Amino acid sequence: MTAPRTPKPARKKPDAASPSKATAPREKASLHPRNRHQGRYDFPALIKTTPELAKYVITNPYGKESIDFASPDAVRVFNRALLKAFYGIQHWDIPADYLCPPVPGRADYVHFLADLLASMNDGKVPRGAIVNVLDIGMGANCVYPLIGNSEYRWHFLGSEIDPTAVAAARAIVQSNDLSKVIQLRQQENRKHILIGLLEPGERFDLTMCNPPFHASMEEATKGSERKWRALGKADPKRKLPVLNFGGQSAELWCEGGEARFVTQLIAESANFQHKVLWFSTLVSKASNLPAIETALKKAGVLESQVVEMSQGQKQSRFVAWTFQTKSEQQIWRRERWVR
Repeated sequence: MTAPRTPKPARKKPDAASPSKATAPREKASLHPRNRHQGRYDFPALIKTTPELAKYVITNPYGKESIDFASPDAVRVFNRALLKAFYGIQHWDIPADYLCPPVPGRADYVHFLADLLASMNDGKVPRGAIVNVLDIGMGANCVYPLIGNSEYRWHFLGSEIDPTAVAAARAIVQSNDLSKVIQLRQQENRKHILIGLLEPGERFDLTMCNPPFHASMEEATKGSERKWRALGKADPKRKLPVLNFGGQSAELWCEGGEARFVTQLIAESANFQHKVLWFSTLVSKASNLPAIETALKKAGVLESQVVEMSQGQKQSRFVAWTFQTKSEQQIWRRERWVR
């Protein structure tokens, strides 16, 4: 499902007589071909749509315009500008200290899931209300439904256990007049993910999920500190660690971490074999894949895929699985997508 990568050219040795210069890293080098965030950002254009972004634009060590990714306010306003300029989202905001995810990587997940559906639909991505998607743990940001509806006109149900996040997401949906295409639902039982959430008669072509990555708040803050330093923002005048991309406890960590959350999701998915065509979830740590593979086999999954994604220097992936045979998948396709 991923395109073959072009080998990088051999790096030339610098002239010993020339002073060394900072070399800008490759940005968003391997985004999905349909991802709108290819190449460098046009900051003048973004500022034209979102003037408040201007005060957050800086010149990075490579002499290029950027923003201070160590600043939660800068990241939030940058996301607002991207969602407005690229996806037509006129109103977007989240409460302080809630997760503010990077938009390009979130868009990649949506596009690769579209490819998954296309692979069983004669290479054509099914679009519009015929596709129903469940976003598990949508967060206050509601980013996946916003991007998925804008790009493919899919309909979404977003689930969330945090009432503050649900209220924030509902404000975004309502202020952009998207209530008919994006529905929201609170999972009342914090011990479950899917059980007790879905209603009789509901069917979903896809589920997607950005699970809590860490096993504790301490682990989450250490991860943010590493991210900050990787961005070159370890300023001794500022208190470390800081969660520069925000995030409440339920968004960042859970008991047992990512592996436990995903294996529970897989176990619960077995109860909805004929209500969902393809389940999926992001997996941040490749070291968790063996445990996930074991859980898939235990649940009786008939087909699964690990789809690798790459956004510049960052590697990520998602796992997708189905309990339906090839013939059942085609029956699903004919009943729901063929018009």
